[in-house]
Amino acid sequence: MTSPETAPPTAGSIKRIVAASLIGTTIEWYDFFLYGTAAALVFNKLFFPTGDPLTGTLIAFITYAIGFLARPLGGVVFGHFGDKVGRKKLLVLSLLMMGGATFAMGLLPTYAGIGVGAPVLLTVLRLVQGFALGGEWGGAVLIVSEHGGAENRGFWASWPQSGAPGGNLLATGVLALLAGVQSDAAFLAWGWRVPFLLSGVLVIVGLWIRLSVSESPVFLAAQAARQGRKDEAPVVQVFRRGWRQVLTAIGTRFGENISYYVLTSFLLVYVTAHLGLAKSTALNAVLIGSAVHFVTIPAWGALSDRIGRRPVTLIGSAGMALWAFAFFALVDSKSFAVITVAVTAGLLLHGAMYGPQAAFISEMFDTDVRYSGASMGSQLASIVAGALAPLIAVELLKDYGSSTPVSLYLCAAAVVTTLTVAFARETRGRDLAEAGGGPAAAGGGRAVPLPAALDPALDRPA
Repeated sequence: MTSPETAPPTAGSIKRIVAASLIGTTIEWYDFFLYGTAAALVFNKLFFPTGDPLTGTLIAFITYAIGFLARPLGGVVFGHFGDKVGRKKLLVLSLLMMGGATFAMGLLPTYAGIGVGAPVLLTVLRLVQGFALGGEWGGAVLIVSEHGGAENRGFWASWPQSGAPGGNLLATGVLALLAGVQSDAAFLAWGWRVPFLLSGVLVIVGLWIRLSVSESPVFLAAQAARQGRKDEAPVVQVFRRGWRQVLTAIGTRFGENISYYVLTSFLLVYVTAHLGLAKSTALNAVLIGSAVHFVTIPAWGALSDRIGRRPVTLIGSAGMALWAFAFFALVDSKSFAVITVAVTAGLLLHGAMYGPQAAFISEMFDTDVRYSGASMGSQLASIVAGALAPLIAVELLKDYGSSTPVSLYLCAAAVVTTLTVAFARETRGRDLAEAGGGPAAAGGGRAVPLPAALDPALDRPA
């Protein structure tokens, strides 16, 4: 009998599912990254004014980090209901919450208007953003992973991953356009509000597309199988029996998460505050790098279908450990072309970590707890990695006045991911409809020392 997992979807249906997830995640990441970019360029002046520009930026990034703190809570809540009532309903809810919070930010009065109430309201809305994004990632990658078969799962599941650079591309592009056609005074006075208000239009489009997709067949089969059965809450099951997978997911995301926010958000601070260059230099470099990032992530996902999730991830993490030093050396040239090369190459390596990640983490967990497990692993990593990355990088730059400590920090993060993945099990080839699998049932992957981990022959499914 053919399981829902092994029954191949039609080409049209899987493309529709992928398109809905990609557009939705792009909009949600647009909302989330818009805040990070604005924190580096606008919020430090309008909501957290101080005498020292770097201090104001540091405070703005603290509120940026607060959004990450809400993400695990969002992962728990969305994961619980996503494993109980379905992936689709929760994806619609996350989109509405994220878009509503971002639109409201565009209407906020500044510190000059209402004083301390302005940063307080901004922080509350940031918490809503974080909560919504905490539930977005797991649902978006799972509804794609669970619709398709094992043969091309890495490729199809990597498309929602492209929503991250897609959202960053959109947010950075809108801000770069406004900064280019407006004076600094006009941009600070009202121009910065435009991309936040634009979120309302994007959410309507994303909502229409998401409502058109079908629920995951793997989830529906699992839901029918547990009718009348009283199980523990999914999050309890994850921490009782799947904590090793959660730790593996955290380690897998650690270097990827930190490198992304250093290469994008921190770069804006470094180029403007440390090198004294125009903000358009950093914005345009990130814009070009994000475009390359967007189209290459699925290529890395496809490669992981051929040689395994681990080897591709290791290419990215080991490469990033080395690129951490070359990156700032190139940025210090103050040449726009060289800075663009530095950002693009860094994001290319990041894509090798990020592309296979959706399939890799999805394949670690069983269907009954997959939304909870994938969300918790990815969102706990966001606290210890992405949330702190801009803060730590800015503080290191402020204390030492040099990029070398930041390079060491980025290198150490990449090493953590390299070691985690080197000793993890391969998951390529797992049938997601099978219960009781976890990493051990992934189809013949073996934990091996780092030198052998890059040999794809060791990772072929049995």
